[in-house]
Amino acid sequence: MHILVVDDKEPEREKVGNLLFQLGFTFEFAINGLDALEKAQKQQYNLYIIDHLMPVMNGIKLVKNLKSKDDTSNIPIIFMSTQGISTFQNAEELMHLECIISKPIDPELFSQKINQLLIEKSVVHSL
Repeated sequence: MHILVVDDKEPEREKVGNLLFQLGFTFEFAINGLDALEKAQKQQYNLYIIDHLMPVMNGIKLVKNLKSKDDTSNIPIIFMSTQGISTFQNAEELMHLECIISKPIDPELFSQKINQLLIEKSVVHSL
């Protein structure tokens, strides 16, 4: 599984990267939504992990862009935010997200969510 981690803060990217490394995944980083969108046009990913608040293009705009394109619309997304999950429960743009988690990231919950997405994705592909 190849993952794109999108966050403008280096310590957060490193934290997520370390967790993904421990889980045995390959990954790349993007520093904002525009950087991520450009990478998504050049490379296929199995999962996007996207921060909410970033300069240039925020996480919500990035999600809208990814979900609007045929080649990225079905890729699962883990959306991260410091603003709490309840903030997004009525956000139409985020209703189709597979997972929204709060920051700071709980490593155990993070691992569970990734594994859950992998299981769901493998079940869908095997049908």
